[in-house]
Amino acid sequence: MSGYQFESLAVTRPREHVMQVEMNRPEKRNAMNRAFWREMVECFQAIAAEPDVRAVVVSGAGKIFTAGLDLGDMMGSLLMEGADTARKAIKLTPTIRQFQETFSVIEKCPKPVIAAVHSACVGGGVDLITACDIRLCTQDAWFQIKEVDIGLAADVGTLQRLPKVIGNDSLARELAFTSRRFEAEEAKQMGLVSRIYPDREAVLEAALDLATTIASKSPIAVQGTKISMVYSRDHSVQEGLEHVALWNSTMLQSEDVVEAVQAGMQKRKPEFSKL
Repeated sequence: MSGYQFESLAVTRPREHVMQVEMNRPEKRNAMNRAFWREMVECFQAIAAEPDVRAVVVSGAGKIFTAGLDLGDMMGSLLMEGADTARKAIKLTPTIRQFQETFSVIEKCPKPVIAAVHSACVGGGVDLITACDIRLCTQDAWFQIKEVDIGLAADVGTLQRLPKVIGNDSLARELAFTSRRFEAEEAKQMGLVSRIYPDREAVLEAALDLATTIASKSPIAVQGTKISMVYSRDHSVQEGLEHVALWNSTMLQSEDVVEAVQAGMQKRKPEFSKL
């Protein structure tokens, strides 16, 4: 696609108002190299500003969703020169924050993002999907918070988002402390994924169908809903109510409200203009 040319990602528009972002290093099991960490930010910032896109599906090419961090490619970015630990830490901190933005940009994107997971979702893959709005997977999918096995604490989102996604702090800690692999059925039981499908083709089709349904709604209403839910997750109920009151004091004046009401009365499909 013009304007969406990347080394590690394949970006397409499979449905009207729907964009698909696919990790595209199947020969490397979609391991996350330096290009990936940079290009995800560029891609989702562009999608956020794209007026005709209303929903996004994230997927992985090939046999698995992702093997997580590409250690061979990334070690050079993580090892700082010099003897003084404090000075090396000061140099490394901005790099870690840049990596965090790779997944935070998904959360900041006002368009709903659906993860379609098949087979393995390891390490950084869990960081990625917990930043998404909705997660679907195949029956052979499995998940693993792998970081403790390579001597580090997960630092790009899993430890902060997973407990809130599943609503079970004890289980989140167990999975993070032990690096225990868990399968699709357990992921559904804990609330990490919404639904399970037979294979990659089926989960992609379901994700695209869901994205199409979301894209048929008012983009003003859907994006306002996402922004409010993300804000409310990290604030009190009262703060969330005040936030959405301020938001709707302007957004209720949208032409989409009138169009939705009229379409309902006339028993027709509403038509919403692009942003």
